Amino acid sequence: MMRSGHRAITMHNNERSFFFINTMSDLQTQFEAAVAQSTLLPEKPDNPTLLKIYALYKHATEGDNKATKPSLGDIVARAKWDAWTVQKGKSVEQAQQAYIDLIESLR
Repeated sequence: MMRSGHRAITMHNNERSFFFINTMSDLQTQFEAAVAQSTLLPEKPDNPTLLKIYALYKHATEGDNKATKPSLGDIVARAKWDAWTVQKGKSVEQAQQAYIDLIESLR
């Protein structure tokens, strides 16, 4: 069984062997490129999309939200906190891929 972040390559010799290559660095490189591309989008995304970009970035770089919940009076901080919290349970890799996909869809 393959683990997340790995891919199998099959070699055809007298016997079948599997080698696992770590693809994390590939995903990390793609994520970093998407972060750079996010500042070069042709149009500024709407607020719900900006919140999703923020939430996926925070989850991809910090994991599940463990920050203290802001008060309802701080509308912006609360919206960001809520958006990040929605990502709870995703792996860092899933958040990175979702971020990459979202930025690509906006280009």
